[in-house]
Amino acid sequence: MKKGFVYKKDILAGTIWENEDGYFFQYEKKYLQDPKYGSVSRTLPVREELFIDKNMLPFFDGLIPEGWLLKIAIDNWKLNPRDRMSLLLTLCRDCIGDISIINEI
Repeated sequence: MKKGFVYKKDILAGTIWENEDGYFFQYEKKYLQDPKYGSVSRTLPVREELFIDKNMLPFFDGLIPEGWLLKIAIDNWKLNPRDRMSLLLTLCRDCIGDISIINEI
């Protein structure tokens, strides 16, 4: 299982993980009590229930670089371009915007 922590403006908002059943995102209980900065995205409204998808959740997939920047990252880190979770955990620690994904190691 691959897992990462999702931060919004340096506050832990939730956890994303992948296993043999698909991709999952869940807001942290503490964040649910005081969602100071709101939802992570419009497609992931603040709620207790899990977000589940067989494919990478679209918002998170959209954080992964594309084109020449993705090629540089794949070549430098020897990443599999089809392993979306590894790409997210490796390349999205410092994204454009207020979201960061920190790899759980």
